Amino acid sequence: MNLRQIEYVVAVAEESSFTLAARRCHTVQSALSHQIAKLEEELGVSLFERTSRKVSLTLAGQSFVEQAKHTLDSVQKIYTDVTATTGIVAGRLNVGMISAMTIVNIVDVFAEFHQNYPEVDIGLKTAGSEVLITDVTNHRLDIALIGLWVDESISRVEYTQLAEEPLVAVLPCEHHLAKNQLLSLHQLASEPMVNYPKESSARRQTDEAFASQGLVSKVKFVVDHISLIEQLVASGLAYAIVPKPLSEQFSDAVAIPIKEAPKRALYMIWSSRPSPAAKAFMSFIQT
Repeated sequence: MNLRQIEYVVAVAEESSFTLAARRCHTVQSALSHQIAKLEEELGVSLFERTSRKVSLTLAGQSFVEQAKHTLDSVQKIYTDVTATTGIVAGRLNVGMISAMTIVNIVDVFAEFHQNYPEVDIGLKTAGSEVLITDVTNHRLDIALIGLWVDESISRVEYTQLAEEPLVAVLPCEHHLAKNQLLSLHQLASEPMVNYPKESSARRQTDEAFASQGLVSKVKFVVDHISLIEQLVASGLAYAIVPKPLSEQFSDAVAIPIKEAPKRALYMIWSSRPSPAAKAFMSFIQT
């Protein structure tokens, strides 16, 4: 058994595909499959159930992958910690971020960080807050920048709050409510709305705000990226409720405060044992 074989098994387990795993590991599928077959022969068990439609872990495979992830994390930590003793911060840093992040220009942060720590390779994933929390918990990400409604609790990760933002309504310029100086949720409830998927924190924020007034919003469009929300509002198809700083980026739209508006909190989260690269990156976010 060697580290390459362990990496291959974990990659197949996470991608549910030998093809995608080979691409992720920068190798050809035949080589990856051969190494996993050799490992299975050495262990005397099958790690995967292979069908024409999918690849899934056997019970033995589940047990192997659980331990394998800890092993790979430990190896990476040894490398980064030992390298750090020489004064060089190196290794890989995996960062996650919601698409509607307003207070951090991630490209500027990456540029400054890379200038100071050129030996660190950086990966960026954009996803919803719930996915990012899970990825940090499972050590797939080192750090994530997320947004939650202010009363929502955070568990299983370390965190610090970066900011708190009120939400406003953004409406097409020609909308019949666009000339108001202040809107109520009662006025908005019957209007076509674009929102995030139900399982997202952003959606829970608005759903609970309407529910607190005995209302249900009229969601006609469900999307998972802020750029699509902006496009749908600009097209005149729907209004949206977004953080106030984000509304300033919308074109062909009017931002109006809401009486009973909820607030969004922005957080940086990280695992309990951050690498030297993660620690260095966190200092850039907090300055």
